[in-house]
Amino acid sequence: MSLPGATADRDAADYVVVGAPLDSTTTFQPGTRFGPERVRRFAETYDDYDHATEQFFSDLFVHDAGDVRPWDDTAAYLDHLTGELRAAVLDDAVPLLVGGEHTVTKAGVEAADPDTLVVLDAHLDLRDEYDGNPLNHACVTRRALDTADRAVILGARTGSPEEWRRAARDDVTVVAPEAVADWLADPPDFTEESVYLSVDIDGADPGFAPGTGTMEPFGLTPREMRGVVRHVAPHCVAFDTVEVNDRDDGQAAALAGKLLREFVYRHAEARND
Repeated sequence: MSLPGATADRDAADYVVVGAPLDSTTTFQPGTRFGPERVRRFAETYDDYDHATEQFFSDLFVHDAGDVRPWDDTAAYLDHLTGELRAAVLDDAVPLLVGGEHTVTKAGVEAADPDTLVVLDAHLDLRDEYDGNPLNHACVTRRALDTADRAVILGARTGSPEEWRRAARDDVTVVAPEAVADWLADPPDFTEESVYLSVDIDGADPGFAPGTGTMEPFGLTPREMRGVVRHVAPHCVAFDTVEVNDRDDGQAAALAGKLLREFVYRHAEARND
């Protein structure tokens, strides 16, 4: 199954969808291996036309390259995934990575080489390792900072003492869920930066998106997440949405798919202007 509306040939694509169904380090409820398929399936009901930007998704040169299937060597898989995503970047296309657990963002960041990572996430993900593994989904923002200059984490509401100490350094900004509305009212200017936007679906309150591995209450509303996507998308060199699993009736996948489309509409509008 391809993402509905992703009708462009690969050579003509401005946006390349790549599924990354990695499910190797989920720590509570597994199932992210089903994320890319569910995001595609629950996007079938969405209209092609976006009234806010007066664009048709099928006109925006989106190509679905299918899934890069994982194997049991996570480090080798991430290296391979980085190469697949870098091929899109070298063709002047924007990678749209659909996870899979959040660990896949490491590959996306290495491929796109942004100045700044903006991430919607319930968790800080700033551990240096988790259960002895530095390539764990709980470490992904820490690993991304090996490439990006800084990280802005929106919606984070939990983390270990080590992570909060790491978050206090100058290269990390944390915006709590209750402060995101104020952040949107007076957002920072990313004009001089290249940005990678990562949407961990658990950034949403689990009442809106229960189909994720590590639910954390008191999260963001879908409308707040959409506001972040709309503001950040014009400055982005890549995008991902991750941590959708199969443990709900499609709410998480539907939200992830809608935010992906919002990203494309807003990025394309800015690109065309």
